[in-house]
Amino acid sequence: MDESKPLKVRLTFSVILVGISLLFAAVVTDHWAVLSPSVEKNTTTCEAAHFGLWRLCTKRIFMQEQGLKEKSCGPISLPGDHNCSYFKHFTPGETSEIFEVTTQKEYSISAAAIAIFSVGFAIIGTICILLSFRKKRDYLLKPASMFYTFAGLCIIISVEVMRQSVKRMIDSKETAWIKYSYSWSFACACTSFVLLFVCGIALLLIALPRFPQNPWETCMDAEPEH
Repeated sequence: MDESKPLKVRLTFSVILVGISLLFAAVVTDHWAVLSPSVEKNTTTCEAAHFGLWRLCTKRIFMQEQGLKEKSCGPISLPGDHNCSYFKHFTPGETSEIFEVTTQKEYSISAAAIAIFSVGFAIIGTICILLSFRKKRDYLLKPASMFYTFAGLCIIISVEVMRQSVKRMIDSKETAWIKYSYSWSFACACTSFVLLFVCGIALLLIALPRFPQNPWETCMDAEPEH
């Protein structure tokens, strides 16, 4: 049995925990994308927005002059009147007409549902790997690795769905938004994909039985794992 295997598993699990933390941060926060509207010459305030999987937040802020003729709305970190509301398709009593008009409800629901699957896979994988630590059941490492890999794939699919949603919203003629940028929640989701997917594959390779080290040694002759 490879004596360094428990150490490898624990190190890999430590990186996976970082990925899970970033995954949770991305799912529960509202800074996936920041939207900027078209600005007029005679106005001193504008309404920027940022949103996530569950709700949209708008903020009325003062415009900054970038040049003699050009003005921009933001950055959104500037102080201003802040208002957040959950999307109407998640809470029918709430009002979020801006999002309902300017993007497709199906995209938002799909991104949120796939992200929930990602969280579920990550939780199940963590349960499997904790049980393998406690009861010395190494066979649980293989399903744990697959669950983490699935979690990474689900969150990157959710990222792509959200990206297409933002693109369609900007291209729509019914929207007031003309510029967009991805924010830190989006970065957390992308980073969690890399960590969960790569570490899931690494955990699977660690969990595989040891291959024969010599040409004359067969798998049947190799030292069994306990």
